[in-house]
Amino acid sequence: MARIASTRLSRLLTGWSSEGAGPLPRRLADALRELAERGDVPGGSVLPSQRELALVLGVSRSTVTAAYGLLEGEGWLESVRGSGSRLRGSGALDRYVAEGRLVSFHARSGGSGTADLSSGALPGLDAVGEAVGALTHGDLGGLLGDDGYHPYGIPALREGIAAYYRAAGVATEAEQILVTSGSQQAVWLVAQALVEPGDTVVVEDPTYRGALEALRARGARLVPVGGDGADGGAGGTGPAELRRLCAHGRPRLVYLQPTVHNPTGRTLGGAARREWRRVLAEHELFTVEDTACAELALGDGGGDGAGAPVPLVAGLPMGSTVTVGTLSKLFWGGLRVGWVRSSPQVVARLAKIKTSVDLACSVVDQLVAVRLLDRLPEARARRRAELRGQRDAAEALVRGAAPHWEWTRPAGGPALWVRIPGADTEALAQLARRHGVSVVPGAAFSPVDGFRDRLRLPYAHGTEALGAALPTLLECAERAAG
Repeated sequence: MARIASTRLSRLLTGWSSEGAGPLPRRLADALRELAERGDVPGGSVLPSQRELALVLGVSRSTVTAAYGLLEGEGWLESVRGSGSRLRGSGALDRYVAEGRLVSFHARSGGSGTADLSSGALPGLDAVGEAVGALTHGDLGGLLGDDGYHPYGIPALREGIAAYYRAAGVATEAEQILVTSGSQQAVWLVAQALVEPGDTVVVEDPTYRGALEALRARGARLVPVGGDGADGGAGGTGPAELRRLCAHGRPRLVYLQPTVHNPTGRTLGGAARREWRRVLAEHELFTVEDTACAELALGDGGGDGAGAPVPLVAGLPMGSTVTVGTLSKLFWGGLRVGWVRSSPQVVARLAKIKTSVDLACSVVDQLVAVRLLDRLPEARARRRAELRGQRDAAEALVRGAAPHWEWTRPAGGPALWVRIPGADTEALAQLARRHGVSVVPGAAFSPVDGFRDRLRLPYAHGTEALGAALPTLLECAERAAG
């Protein structure tokens, strides 16, 4: 019988303590029953022990004991001697259910009094509205003469993205570009096309949780390397771990974020990038480089930020690399325009799967994206100035309120990756949610449920929400201290 980890169950149990009626045990029992009814937890799964679940939910053991008792009395839970409590279900038995990132998006309450720190997505730039307003009949031009389906993307945008890379010195042709509905779809397509159930996929630890969900849903065996230090484990540990892994069998692919890593915000330096490139080339590993947040670099090292960030994989064979990019992070999440850069053969394979899902991306969105590509330098400069100020203000705020919390200053991105000594942030997040504060614990970004003492604190919407949430987070951190 499969056991469901307490950390994963905790992230599926969003809103349980504040929704519904009745005492806390009743609400918890109802939430667990709903997971079973929907098939979010497969029938037959063994639940965590009462003590373990109580710890991650930030409640007393008696609350969990009472909830389990209610479920058992209603026929939803069966106690198996020596094995624990098995949840009965009526949903699909083999369906993977998203946790973490995707759950945090559709579980937002939007109610008053809620400080939502669950997402680091940025508000839109005025340039998006201006580009939409500037569209004319002439922009559609000859496009109206066909059926409107362009599975690879409209030619003008594919060429514009290729030129984006060429301006950075990376030879790229339009046939190497596939336009996608944001970078999340790009990562999902890669998982569908290149990974078979049971394949070994190497990922950084921590890493982008949307990628973890796409790879887990595909049935990949995730193997972590590196760490959350400023060098991402590249100071010997990351590449060395990868070499050791390759000695026992070559993984199907490696997924990396060398530039503005999500969630840590770090960017690898030249020596670290060369070391990663060396081991990837040495073992001829298929490499997926996600540059979704790369345009959010803060440029602390100077420079004007002109041109696309140069991918780490640029020097590797095109046939064994994929670069994922997007305009959604820089301009606006509502602009669902991302892409894949790879060999024409890989692009064709991904396009075939994409066509079966959505036929093609919106032509109007792509026309807006073509206009926005011309405004990249302006957008970079504005985002850089905004995010620098917000980062500095957030650091001062957290340092003043919680001087014992620790973090490495991010080189880019919208959030601080904070270590809270002694606290279990899974329990902290559950406690905070009951007090109107929504945050994402560190384990959501780990393939092995690590970083239980980490918390991601977004600052991209200013420090008002963060400042309002900090007293609650501090109180919950004390209660969640292990």
